[in-house]
Amino acid sequence: MATADTPAPRLRFARIRPGRIITWTLLMIGGLLMITPLLFMFSTSLKPASQIYDLRLIPASPTLANYAEVLSDGRFLRWFLNSSFVAITVTAANCFFDSLVGYTLAKFRFRGRQVVFIAILSTLMIPTEMLVIPWYLMSAQFGWLDSYWGIMFPGMMTAFGTFLMKQFFETVPDDFLEAARIDGLNEFTIWWRIAMPLVTPALSALAIFTFLGNWTAFFWPLIVTTSKELYTLPVGLTSFAVEQAIQWEKIMTGAALATLPTLALFLALQRFIVRGVMLAGLKD
Repeated sequence: MATADTPAPRLRFARIRPGRIITWTLLMIGGLLMITPLLFMFSTSLKPASQIYDLRLIPASPTLANYAEVLSDGRFLRWFLNSSFVAITVTAANCFFDSLVGYTLAKFRFRGRQVVFIAILSTLMIPTEMLVIPWYLMSAQFGWLDSYWGIMFPGMMTAFGTFLMKQFFETVPDDFLEAARIDGLNEFTIWWRIAMPLVTPALSALAIFTFLGNWTAFFWPLIVTTSKELYTLPVGLTSFAVEQAIQWEKIMTGAALATLPTLALFLALQRFIVRGVMLAGLKD
């Protein structure tokens, strides 16, 4: 109980800082600007063709007929499977080859190691548009035009993935690897069973970036494929814009369905990405 000599307790209010208010306001505005096209896409996919130019986010008479029509189209399912096959295969190849090369450059000392690493990084300075002609000539020479292999081979290994994995493999203590060598494990087993589990955040981030890049790829698949059976989803959706009239409701519905795998992948691996960013910030 407070007495006459005891000061009354004071309520402490959190000080509202103007800088924090401005920061959160700008972040909210930026977030709304970024998700508005996504909301408009889903909204348009629920509108009938007669209301396609209605700019209201909430449709006056929402319908799922567009989804039923697109999903019943065998071409869409084929394009969806093509994109899934290409994205998953290229992602697996990137995780395997980039991590293997990154481990070699990080944990082995050999003559010319830095030269090889700089040569790999220098390819990041070359615009993709300048590589299209060499890729196409190579595909034509080896008979890869209009094939799955022709779509996938340019992205089977990337300089960015090699750099990312090398930086994280350098944080793996050498004592763990030496102990495994003393136990008689070969280098491939050490890489697979000892080093790889320790760089899971970086591997997950690489998997997401690679999957998203190949899932949304449009320019190269458009050039290398000629048959509609091999179209990926972004290329196939353009056919809705050139057949008779532009079918915006089908384009938006297909785009909405195409975003679902990427959202699911991000939600499944989000914690690994956050952990990877945190570890990258703590590196020496």
